[in-house]
Amino acid sequence: MHVVIMGCGRVGSTLAHSLEARGHSVAVIDQDADAFRRLSPEFTGLTVTGIGFDRDVLRQAGVERADAFAAVSSGDNSNIISARLARETFGVARVVARIYDQKRAEVYERLGIPTVATVRWTADRMIRHLVPEGNVEVWRDPTSTVSIVEVPLHGDWVGRPLADLEEATGTRAAFLMRFGIGALPTASVVLQDGDQVFMLVTDEIAGTVSKVTGSAPAAG
Repeated sequence: MHVVIMGCGRVGSTLAHSLEARGHSVAVIDQDADAFRRLSPEFTGLTVTGIGFDRDVLRQAGVERADAFAAVSSGDNSNIISARLARETFGVARVVARIYDQKRAEVYERLGIPTVATVRWTADRMIRHLVPEGNVEVWRDPTSTVSIVEVPLHGDWVGRPLADLEEATGTRAAFLMRFGIGALPTASVVLQDGDQVFMLVTDEIAGTVSKVTGSAPAAG
């Protein structure tokens, strides 16, 4: 793959090194030539000095043959303009933009451009490390909306189909751990003693889901 990165700050330089280490070709754009000092001497990718939403600059970085584009500068406007250019003008298949303003991030998600809402995601992760409580969370999406949590399982659910648990909670199981081995849930799965159940939730329903799974199934 050829990946173009707009912004050579800490995130951009880390991305560049990680992608190159995985065998991809990388081009990095930044309007400040000094920013490229963050790249190690071993970096063999392309560096282009210029504004990341300038079409000629993007072409110099190889956007016309790019498989992916990441906009990770410090400015929301620059990130979203360059991301839209990469997606809509140059037809890059995989585009992502870092956005600090959560409200803007939601708008651009609706336009089909994946975003990482940096401030909200970082603050949420910090809080969960400082004051852990409730369900055990194993994954959260970059917009901090959907998470996967391990839920308590009341003994009376054992022997019941997993589909019954999903129906009762109104959400889906992401995966099960059985005898220490992960398994994808299917319609035929019956819950067994010792199963660890991990469910997809939002913050709004996490408490209710945990209450349902931790209680005996309702009669009928």
